[in-house]
Amino acid sequence: MTISHLRKEYSRARFDEADASPDPVAQFRHWFDEAVKAELPEPNAMTLATANRAGVPTARIVLIKAFDAHGFVFFTNYASRKGRELAENPRACLLFHWVELERQVRIEGAIEKVAEAESDAYFKERPLGSRHGAWASTQSAVLPGREVLEQKVAQIAREMGDDPPRPPHWGGYRLKPTLFEFWQGRPSRLHDRLQYTPAHGGGWKVERLSP
Repeated sequence: MTISHLRKEYSRARFDEADASPDPVAQFRHWFDEAVKAELPEPNAMTLATANRAGVPTARIVLIKAFDAHGFVFFTNYASRKGRELAENPRACLLFHWVELERQVRIEGAIEKVAEAESDAYFKERPLGSRHGAWASTQSAVLPGREVLEQKVAQIAREMGDDPPRPPHWGGYRLKPTLFEFWQGRPSRLHDRLQYTPAHGGGWKVERLSP
């Protein structure tokens, strides 16, 4: 099968310096709100890229659960592959791709665990099945078969009931941004790319990147 002909021309919008907020978090919120209002499927889905101590990268889709001036928050199993890599190399990259809006946002930064109280509060908001699953799953470990997982979930449900506490191996991370890139698709692959990096003396420097 030949796939080289698969191509889309981007012409929905433009993104100029005059349109950009001086605050990248405010700019992200604006684009995120537009993705939500457009009723895109899972607008909070993002690619999380990590690397181990040797620099070997991996990536996967996770869901952002909060963001503000302090950073971007997601939750996972600390013992998973991404958790182990973040322990070895506490830097990561997030990538949001809102296909229907012809937009991407890339965010790079340092990683830290959120406070235990913040992880506890979010864990209580999760559906009960997901809370049982967090106890049952040894995330990223080899599993002999799905029936083993299902049996373990059933056992956890019997033992812990309707109000399981947060597992000590599960919680949140916060990415503290050091770089943002906002990408708007344009015709002929001449995309608009605006990059934000910390400015000397505070605030952010906004620069246009070549497509």
